[in-house]
Formats: sequence, structure tokens, C-alpha cells
Amino acid sequence: MSDFHEVRFPLDVSLNGRGGPERRTEIVTLGSNRESRNARWAHSRRRYEAGYGVKSLTQLYDVISFFEERRGRLYGFRWRDRTDYSSSAPGAAVTPVDQQIGVGDGAQRVFQLAKIYGGVFAPYSRSIVKPVAGSVRVSVNGMEKTSGQFSVDATTGLVSLAAAPPAGASVTAGFHFDVPARFNTDYLEIDMQAFEAGAIPSIPVIEIAV
Repeated sequence: MSDFHEVRFPLDVSLNGRGGPERRTEIVTLGSNRESRNARWAHSRRRYEAGYGVKSLTQLYDVISFFEERRGRLYGFRWRDRTDYSSSAPGAAVTPVDQQIGVGDGAQRVFQLAKIYGGVFAPYSRSIVKPVAGSVRVSVNGMEKTSGQFSVDATTGLVSLAAAPPAGASVTAGFHFDVPARFNTDYLEIDMQAFEAGAIPSIPVIEIAV
């Protein structure tokens, strides 16, 4: 068994969770009172608190069952980030030209799904490795490919085209995606009396590299 299970954390809980991207920046204050800043991480890492999404005992027991099957921190899983799960703008439908994932050279046929953040000063490219099966649309130079003209590995985010795009051709894609994640604790402390009174159990989840 691999250390990642291709199963999504209970959706009704994750959609009410909290969290977002984290970066690690080293800041040194110089003698002149100016700052020297250095990025310790090349990529952001997302953290979530699933406890905010637990609103009923049924949801709580679903999370406990999910936690036990994952053996705590041992196995990774898919997490749906309700604030960032689509290649398109918020509320917009996925289109095959949402994100550029490569430029043809006449030979390359495999491209990694990616999402670009920003675009003026220092755009950031995030590799998408857990696309939702059946959601991916692909185009070359704006012409959408049919299902028989490409395939997608939903466990890696790799798109394989049946024919290599010509040199200079823009390869784009649209998709929904999950975040590869794991529990960030081996211990769930749940006080049933406090829960019934409205207290939120702590269920930390963190993004992982796969």
C-alpha cells in the first residue's frame, strides 16, 4: 500500500474548515534599519483546521473513522479547499484555456497541470498533482481536444497528448483539483461534553508533497 490514499476528506466538513497558504520568509534587520528578506521555501504550503467544519455528531464520527483509516499522520489523502479548487476565477465555469501548462516544441507530449497566481510582478506557478477525474479540459492554440486526443493521470496531474503540439503552440487546460494533505497530529482530543456545548475539536490538516 502506498503512503497516499486516493480518497477525499469528508467534503461537508472540509468545505466549512479554515486555512490557507503559508510561506517561510527570513527577515534580517540591518544596521541601517533596512531589511534583508529571503524566501526559505520556494513553494507555499497550506494548513487547515478541519474542526471548524464539524457541526454534528455524525460529522464528528465520520472524521474519526477517516482519521483511524489513515492511521493518523501515516497516510495522505485529498482535501478540498473551498477557496481554491478551480483553474477558473471564483464562480466561473472551467474552460480549456484557463491556465497555460506548456508550449509545444514538436516533440513533447506530456505536460504537468499548473495554476498561475499573479501575473505582473512575480507570477507564481503551482503544480497541480491531484486533479479531479473527469474535470480536466485541454486545448492547443485555443482548439479544445476531445477525450480521445489526451489522457490525464488523476494521481499526478500529468496530461498526455496523443500528438505532440507543434513548436510554439500554447498548451492550456482547465480543471478542478484537490490538495494532497495529511493529518498534522496523531491524537484527536475530543471532549464530548464540550462538543455538545459548542466547543470545536482541533483537527489540524497540512499539505504534503507527493
